[in-house]
Amino acid sequence: MPIDHAAVLQMGLLFAAALWAGAQNQLAGGGSFLTLPALMLTGMDARAANITSTVALFPGQLTGGWYARKLATGTPSLSLRALVLISLVGGAAGAVLLLVTPSSFFARLVPWLVLFATAAFAWGSFGRKPATGESRLSPLLAGFLQFLIAIYGGYFGGGIGFLMLAALTLSGLAMRAAGATKNLLAGAMNLTAVAIFLFSGQVHWLPAAIACAGAMLGSLVGAHMLHRVNEKALRVCVVLIGVALTIGLFLRA
Repeated sequence: MPIDHAAVLQMGLLFAAALWAGAQNQLAGGGSFLTLPALMLTGMDARAANITSTVALFPGQLTGGWYARKLATGTPSLSLRALVLISLVGGAAGAVLLLVTPSSFFARLVPWLVLFATAAFAWGSFGRKPATGESRLSPLLAGFLQFLIAIYGGYFGGGIGFLMLAALTLSGLAMRAAGATKNLLAGAMNLTAVAIFLFSGQVHWLPAAIACAGAMLGSLVGAHMLHRVNEKALRVCVVLIGVALTIGLFLRA
């Protein structure tokens, strides 16, 4: 049986992109900016690529949430249990919303989602960080914002870390506690999303397995490099990737 060299090259590029994405998620976030286009290059439509990317990156995300659990905490007005439940429900709602979105419509929507995710990443990386307790949100508003973020997380997910950091610090959490809490909540919202995606028939399993292996290995590399990399330079790189991806997706749409 002849070897399909083009397919082998695509899978090799996918593994390399996922390796980078896993390391990037450990160091700065934004790994889906790499896995989404890499999966689309294998021939998937945008919706299937997004679903497959979410499933592939989930084990590494779950690991991050597990390690963060001891530092995670609720806000002064909302318990951690309430935030987790909100995230579980919102993630499931976002996943269902994605599955009922026609592939053609989602393909036209993706450039705007990537643009929003890039803007959120840039704002979270280089914008003014809100002070702990500054303009503290009411319990109702804090819960509603987390629910909206969880829906967006289950639907697309780019930039959710920075959106949650902003919401949690405005709700009164210190930055370190907010960082640990958002990792746990990101794992929660994707737990229900992935559970739904697994039975959707939309996951491309071979690319998902290759991307998952690359991302897990990249997570180990990223954890080892955590104190050896210029984080600001890495965040600039992520923003540039997001801008290039946004332009490319708009030209392709």
